[in-house]
Amino acid sequence: MAETLSVTITQKQNYQFLVDFGEGLPGLIADEPAPLGQGEGPAPTHMLLAAVANCLSASLLFSLQKFKQDAGGITARATCTVDRNESNRLRIQHIDVAIQLGKDGAELAHLDRVLGQFEEFCTVTQSVQAGIPVSISVTDGKGRRLE
Repeated sequence: MAETLSVTITQKQNYQFLVDFGEGLPGLIADEPAPLGQGEGPAPTHMLLAAVANCLSASLLFSLQKFKQDAGGITARATCTVDRNESNRLRIQHIDVAIQLGKDGAELAHLDRVLGQFEEFCTVTQSVQAGIPVSISVTDGKGRRLE
């Protein structure tokens, strides 16, 4: 049941690239921020953060729906620390993902089970964590941290 996915990246100018996801999907312009690029699109670091946050959000939604629960909307913010490694190369050192549900956690049945399993469904985060530590927090609609 293996699946093969691909994207095509084509340089437009300088550090600006067209990202082609394939037939039927809109492409996007990726660009490095100044001073390398013009910052006219997300940088690769932004796209990695978006992939992690999106996959975690979708996995949380999937876990909630298994128990027929509605989160009342999901918002996620991913933040990373970029610093130099021992070889003086810039690397993503850590990713923090803060997910907020729209509803009060007390309104959601089986929330302990949902929170205990949703990360395991996230293909991207589980893969990224092999090389980059990822911290995840979930809060409810009232801003209370859910454990």
